[in-house]
Amino acid sequence: MAHTNDEVARLLAELATLTELDEGSPNTFRVRAYQNAERAVRSLDRDVADLSANELAQVKGIGKSIAARIREYVDTGTIVKLEELRAAHPASQVELMKVPGLGPKTVQLLADELGIVDLDGLAAGLDDGSVAALPGLGERTVDNLRQGIEKLGLSSKDVRVPIADALPPAERIVAVLRELDAVEEAAYAGSLRRFRETIGDVDVLVAADDHEAVTSAFLEHSEVERVLGSGDTKTSVVTRDGLQVDLRIVPPESFGAALVYFTGSKAHNIRLRQRAMERGWTLNEYALAHQEDGEVVARTTEEEVYAALDLPWIAPERREDDGEIEQALEGATPDLPEVADLRGDLHDHTDLSGDGRDALEDLVAAAVDRGLEYLAITDHAEDLTINGVSREDMQAQRRELRALEEQRGDIRLLHGAELNIGVDGSLDYDAGFLATFDWLVASVHSHFSRDVEEQTARVVTAIRHPSVTAIGHLTGRMLGTRPGIELDVEQVLDAAADTGTAIEINASLRRLDAPVEVIREGARRGVTFVISTDAHAVDELDRARFGVAQARRAGLDRAAIANTWPVDRFLAWRDGIRDRA
Repeated sequence: MAHTNDEVARLLAELATLTELDEGSPNTFRVRAYQNAERAVRSLDRDVADLSANELAQVKGIGKSIAARIREYVDTGTIVKLEELRAAHPASQVELMKVPGLGPKTVQLLADELGIVDLDGLAAGLDDGSVAALPGLGERTVDNLRQGIEKLGLSSKDVRVPIADALPPAERIVAVLRELDAVEEAAYAGSLRRFRETIGDVDVLVAADDHEAVTSAFLEHSEVERVLGSGDTKTSVVTRDGLQVDLRIVPPESFGAALVYFTGSKAHNIRLRQRAMERGWTLNEYALAHQEDGEVVARTTEEEVYAALDLPWIAPERREDDGEIEQALEGATPDLPEVADLRGDLHDHTDLSGDGRDALEDLVAAAVDRGLEYLAITDHAEDLTINGVSREDMQAQRRELRALEEQRGDIRLLHGAELNIGVDGSLDYDAGFLATFDWLVASVHSHFSRDVEEQTARVVTAIRHPSVTAIGHLTGRMLGTRPGIELDVEQVLDAAADTGTAIEINASLRRLDAPVEVIREGARRGVTFVISTDAHAVDELDRARFGVAQARRAGLDRAAIANTWPVDRFLAWRDGIRDRA
């Protein structure tokens, strides 16, 4: 069931992107309709193939027109409108929209006036002055475009894919392979399993003896667009989204050794092979074995391989040869968080926010279903254009929240807001009203190009505000599309440590913000963190796992994560922050 829905949702997302380019705006009715429909399909608990057009049209967020397109795909395997848009706007042109400062109108202007439809053409146009000569652009825009291309790594021939684009198709492919009778185990490995922010290509490992059945199923997967090569144990393809996926089939008894080998990193693996050689062994994708006679020492599970090398199992997110082996040998490995350790979620939006999609009671019910003990509702404050909430509406929501909390009696609800940090560090609402909230997240949503001194001052000012309890998505980055603001990180973290204000680890795959290096430095300086989903809909509560993976990659001990604490301890800590003034 899920595979049909996943494919339909992916096509709806592509329709949204291509329609944005075709109509010259991300805010048209059709673009928003496709985006809403994508989210609706992903949250369905029924297979869209089993629903008629009329039944689909009754699903909130889909509607009659898009229901017809879904049925068109289910019945014919294609969507005519999508094919028309693909023909009108090549993938290379869509790629241009990743460049900061290039909206759909400008991308189309580049195509119409200069014939620029890819990154190479844009680079040439920036260099020869033709882009600067276009109406409404100029040298300053050219400089900003160059900086954006450089910061996002788009100029590199070895372009890496943001994890938000790599993980979903990898998970869908693995899910399909796991259902095959011939497959005993399947997993993705490589930099994706290490939870790197960007991915080169995806390694998918399968434990199976019937190579032909597995390879056939892989090649028939709906994600696959082009085959690069196929052999007995390795097959490489390119997906419809341009992601290279390498399938590697190993004997079931060697799955553990293969998972260690292909997870990497290269430097981590070298350290493991050195330990093997010191013992007269070899380590490869098939086994840890004696050099002389090939007798197997360990291979079935990762834990066996690490134990044979006198090491505890090391979490995949930490395998970078960045001190994790030394910590393991010293018995100083941090107590890394698990999703089950999270007792609360502290950054969540309802449909009161202009970009929120579910009602308060639905979000709360979903939080309880996931075992949470406390939840902060943090709809956007009034200064955020379009999505902001007035003081009066905030007060009305607070009354509704208190009534719901009393009625349910099974979760502690915190009434909060996500504030906007102005260019001078100012916040929404007045100080008196801010003091009435239970929890306040302050975030940068604008003015991303100011210099490091200005950005640092605005964030530090917000950190030191007596009512602010956390800083949301610290740098404001959007992986693959927008670099974060430049900060004096040490100054920001020292302010957070001094005041007790938490730094958020935002669990959105597009954000994963604060970055790993900031989390590590914050931990060294005694900063307290919170892992928050920044959910704008019920299903987005599930992305807590991504925030946890980011914390694990940073080696953050769960003791430093405030929302792993019981509610009484958490509230006492929160009160300490609020009393600091």
